[in-house]
Amino acid sequence: MIKESMDDLGAFLVVATQRSFTRAAAQLGISQPALSAKITALEARLGVRLLTRSTRSVSTTEAGERLFNAIGPHFDGIASGLNELSELRDKPAGSIRITSVEHASQTILLPALATLLSDYPDITVEIIDDYSLADIVADRFDAGVRLGEQVAQDMIAVRIGPDFKQCVVGSPAYFKRWGKPQTPHDLTEHRCIALRLPTSGGVWSWPFEKEGRELKVRPAGQLAFNTITLQLGSCLAGIGLGYLPEDVVKEHITAGRLQRVLTEWSAPMSGYHLYYPSRRQHTAAFSLVVSALSLGGRQQRTR
Repeated sequence: MIKESMDDLGAFLVVATQRSFTRAAAQLGISQPALSAKITALEARLGVRLLTRSTRSVSTTEAGERLFNAIGPHFDGIASGLNELSELRDKPAGSIRITSVEHASQTILLPALATLLSDYPDITVEIIDDYSLADIVADRFDAGVRLGEQVAQDMIAVRIGPDFKQCVVGSPAYFKRWGKPQTPHDLTEHRCIALRLPTSGGVWSWPFEKEGRELKVRPAGQLAFNTITLQLGSCLAGIGLGYLPEDVVKEHITAGRLQRVLTEWSAPMSGYHLYYPSRRQHTAAFSLVVSALSLGGRQQRTR
């Protein structure tokens, strides 16, 4: 009975934090019906309703909020205690959750972690790609990855990638039909493929810079995505213009599948940083992940 209650309370905390049965079930690695059954059983034992469910969201009742505030810190302490025990093992072990963005995950996180995870089989890493600026403390992430200027000042930030540039690209077929823009202002007359930001619900305005002059263009077109992979695919298909990192399109430009325009206007981006709270006590597994991802450490390993 005690074990069941602990499992169900842990499930409740995840649902209350995620405000979604779908996201909570994915995080716990169980089905939504199984998770719902856990919460229903817990509510039945306690004799109170803990969550209010609607078709779009989940929120805590007054009783649920009280329970969340009462047991949340204790569960964090239990997790911390278990992590401390893992330090006594022959090899570091533990689970690390990171919120990132698709570009950083593909070009930095996966290559850097491949060797680490092979050497330390008891370390598990979960990477959630999300362009919203997640609250890593409230959402129970161990760390986040964002561009340098997006990292809050109260966080520890470790550079994991160099500065890079964005570039406007399109297929030869697109330019043959629609012509090439000569200035960023001309993009308002083109079919641009937008990146939608979940935080604001709007689309990302493309930043440009030339000789100290900065401007932003809001892309307009028939397509908007929340991943750069789909943007790239649409550019290759000749549907429109994309504004993508240089390293993502370099191979396609060399092969002639894409052409670059407005090169002199390409905006520099500040490079990706891994960030995490300064007050949190970190495990050996977390320290290994930070070391594997840090730009300085990766540069030394590749020499």
